[in-house]
Amino acid sequence: MAPLPNSHTEPDGSAVIRVLSYNIRSMRDDTDALARVIRACAPDLVLVQEAPRFFRWRKKLARLASACDLVILTGGGTAAGPAILCSLRATVERTEDVLLPLTPGLHRRGLAAAVVRFGGARLGVTSFHLSLSQDERYEQGGLLLDRMAGMGVPYAIAGGDLNDRPDGRTFRRLADALQDCRATAPWGGGFTSPSTEPHQRIDAVFATKGIEVLGCGVPLEQPGAAEADLRRATDHLPVLAALRVPAA
Repeated sequence: MAPLPNSHTEPDGSAVIRVLSYNIRSMRDDTDALARVIRACAPDLVLVQEAPRFFRWRKKLARLASACDLVILTGGGTAAGPAILCSLRATVERTEDVLLPLTPGLHRRGLAAAVVRFGGARLGVTSFHLSLSQDERYEQGGLLLDRMAGMGVPYAIAGGDLNDRPDGRTFRRLADALQDCRATAPWGGGFTSPSTEPHQRIDAVFATKGIEVLGCGVPLEQPGAAEADLRRATDHLPVLAALRVPAA
């Protein structure tokens, strides 16, 4: 498996970036293994699901970011779980945490969103974690698309835990409107859950048209991301994408 390209800015101002989407199960597992996996992937952006939300959640998330040589961009408890970490390569224009409508008896869901720049490329970014309920999940997929369309940027990406497979109607709703990066340029592994015996793809990175997908998948052979660490870090496997974003 050929490695994904490293992050860089091209002479025309376009940016090649690495984006990692990762459900970290509130950091209840092996946090050292989690940090090693994230560092090995060398991401510019980490779209986190199930970030710590309760007691000292900011401190826990900041500790993880520091261990990965990243900083907290937005999200966490204020977005009901989704968060975004970023490298110092990113210039941040604005951030927004959005709580989605609450269905009685179900978990509160939210979105962590930001607009960032890499070189001459300007990009909307959203981390999401959709409902276990089929109907609520479908509605949340529509709200996610609406939010991305309203960010006022030429290009946007979203990554997260869909709780749905590629043949599910919510996954299809997103893939019909956006590029499913794994389907566009397969790289690495496909299945993301559970980490110990993966048999389903319920985590994904999506990109709007115009973004070039250079490769996307589970970093099973990424140097430094040991198989044992991938299994111990959390109950999901991460999705790593390399993208070329045109200059705005």
